[in-house]
Amino acid sequence: MIDNQHPVNSPFAIKDCALIAIATGQRARNLREMVGYLQTISVDSIYYHFWGTLLRPRFDDPEYHNDFAIWAAHQIHDRILAERLAVIYPVEYNNLEDLRQELIEVIEERLDEIDFPVWAHRDRQFEFIRSQIVVFDTHRKAHYAQEFVEIIPQMSVGSIFFHLIDARRRHPESIDDFQNWLLEFGDEYAELRQKIGEIDPYYSSLSQLRNELSQMFKNYFLQR
Repeated sequence: MIDNQHPVNSPFAIKDCALIAIATGQRARNLREMVGYLQTISVDSIYYHFWGTLLRPRFDDPEYHNDFAIWAAHQIHDRILAERLAVIYPVEYNNLEDLRQELIEVIEERLDEIDFPVWAHRDRQFEFIRSQIVVFDTHRKAHYAQEFVEIIPQMSVGSIFFHLIDARRRHPESIDDFQNWLLEFGDEYAELRQKIGEIDPYYSSLSQLRNELSQMFKNYFLQR
């Protein structure tokens, strides 16, 4: 049963989204070129190559969660670099500029260790893509927190991406839309907000994140 004693003035508007890939025309043939492009490329490209993998089909080795690591492993066959790039955890960085700098430092460190950077074949160059997010209104709203027990299992993976992941880039406090909205209830859902904040948004698929979030809301309200 919905707890209608605790409505909020601004309902939670469910959005959906798609991440549009836009070619930059910039391609790296080796690690030196990679560093050069990374110094000036749009942060939207950094975002796409880390987070965009969640919104598109993955056929590469699941060991690697970003495009830079995948390219290092499969196109220039540098497993040492691939492993170092794979452990970069974008959630830990305050902004995309800090993430950019970490990428550059990891690659430059590897360049210092090797005599000659490997050149990728013409059809295996790293193509920098930048992202543009397109947002759609689903015309569905939540007025009470408990409504999410039914709403979340029906949300698309695009909605999960927009509200749980992309929101962290949009909010100054780097929190997702669920936590941000629940703040309107004061301390009422402090425990639930904390649990949502503990979700790891990077190493799971969007469908897994949806299931985890759904179960979290369900368990929370079953205990009330």
